[in-house]
Amino acid sequence: MVGIILASHGEFANGILQSGSMIFGEQENVKAVTLMPSEGPDDLKAKLEAAVASFDNQDEVLFLVDLWGGTPFNQTSSLFEEHKDKWAIVSGLNLPMLIESYASRLSMNTAQEIAAHVVTIAKEGVKVKPEALEPAEAPKAVVDEPKATLAKGTIVGDGKIKFVLARVDSRLLHGQVATAWTKSTLPSRIIVVSDAVAKDDLRKKLIEQATPPGVKANVIPIDKMIEIAKDPRFGGTKALLLFENPEDVLTVVNGGVDIKEVNVGSMAHSVGKVVVNKVLSMGKEDVEAFEKLKEKGIKFDVRKVPNDSKANMEEILKKAKTELANAK
Repeated sequence: MVGIILASHGEFANGILQSGSMIFGEQENVKAVTLMPSEGPDDLKAKLEAAVASFDNQDEVLFLVDLWGGTPFNQTSSLFEEHKDKWAIVSGLNLPMLIESYASRLSMNTAQEIAAHVVTIAKEGVKVKPEALEPAEAPKAVVDEPKATLAKGTIVGDGKIKFVLARVDSRLLHGQVATAWTKSTLPSRIIVVSDAVAKDDLRKKLIEQATPPGVKANVIPIDKMIEIAKDPRFGGTKALLLFENPEDVLTVVNGGVDIKEVNVGSMAHSVGKVVVNKVLSMGKEDVEAFEKLKEKGIKFDVRKVPNDSKANMEEILKKAKTELANAK
């Protein structure tokens, strides 16, 4: 029997699992995996691996995740790459999708066969009253086209990229960026600026897959970002920049990239860093980079999502320096 994993932000997966049991009865080889506010991508990946290991048949696994591009999707995708000949992932988890997945397991023996079937059912389960509100056809996404094919020296628009957001986020492209920040800033292109990720074909592929509809995505090294920022062929592009750390932001700013404000979203904890708040951990190099950016007149917008209240960067840096001094 095909194993099913429900993966979500928060308790959604547990809740829909319970709802499915009320309607279709208790099911074997089904697990709910949740990403809680205090957890990170590695915590979720460990839960996913444990869930797969609990199944009778680990060759056929169907992942039903809440949000395309979110952390549950991204971590599931990282596991999927080694099993893509048999496993399947479907995003947009809803109750019709889950019930149909349960029913399909009675007659279908592969995860990919079930996935292809339940996508249609999940979409048909989204209806509206009055019926007149039903859209005749989904609007087509409009994106900017690559300008690199234009002759060198060609000026597009005013010849300058517009940076709608420059964000420091160790998770790079995930749910909060793919949904909340993309919708609030309306970029035509998401650019992940990282030397390490640019050399990692798998991570590049996962990031490109996680891009929301209607937006292009690129992963480029730091020197390429500096080059593109000076290329008039990219004029008119509305870019959302993602950096893993403030040191990389400082490098591109020193290289002439005109960033005026940095959104500080999340910075994962690692050896040598201290916890500043629930989502930010900093090391000595991070603090120094932020202070140098401040000296250059760059402002900071410290919040995870647009609806959050902005935190005080001065207080955060002060706390980080105190904690680092005490840790010696």
